[in-house]
Amino acid sequence: MSRSVPARLRGFTLLEVLGALALFSLLLLGVYSGVRTATHTVRSGEATIQRVDQVRSAQQFLRRELAQARAVPLAHTDKGDPIFFKGDAHELRFVAPLPGYLGKLGPQLQQLKLIANGDGTSRLEASFALMPPDGTAPKALGEPQVLVDRVRQGSFSYRAPDSADRPGDWRSGWDDTRSMPRIVRIALQLDGTTTWPQLDAPLRVDAAAVQGQAADLLQGLQRKTVP
Repeated sequence: MSRSVPARLRGFTLLEVLGALALFSLLLLGVYSGVRTATHTVRSGEATIQRVDQVRSAQQFLRRELAQARAVPLAHTDKGDPIFFKGDAHELRFVAPLPGYLGKLGPQLQQLKLIANGDGTSRLEASFALMPPDGTAPKALGEPQVLVDRVRQGSFSYRAPDSADRPGDWRSGWDDTRSMPRIVRIALQLDGTTTWPQLDAPLRVDAAAVQGQAADLLQGLQRKTVP
């Protein structure tokens, strides 16, 4: 005569155990997916913030340094004429003091250049060199610094000083030894979702007015003669 096992002593069947394990696995998968999504979102947000900070810092630096460009010859032509500013669509050079304690070193030759990364993008680099007072060749200050990386497209352009009857025209290069550009435009298209606001940086110095005169006259101001 067989006895039935009381319900409170009966264990789980194999199907019940397998079903519980399946439900538990689905629960763990959902938790893992949620954690992974949250982690990716946080990392993506941090990367976006860092990218925006990089763009903001680069724009502030470029605007400040170009505004402080000085009419100091960075080189001379074959005829001995001074070259105060040199630029093309992907590279430019000028002389300006660096901010902070680095500015105590005096005016420095600054070079901005778009350099290919080899993967279809470029990087905007800045390099600096001391201008020795004895007129010898500039001495490099450390390694070039990357201002903005992962640039899909980029170019520099230059606006000529205004004339009496019309505003200056925009040029893709600057090799005029008699003057410096009125405005430097840096247009970049970045990789990803971060945008680069078009940068139009005015230069304050009129090199045409300082040749043979005191340096650092503001553009747009007429020279005054002392009686």
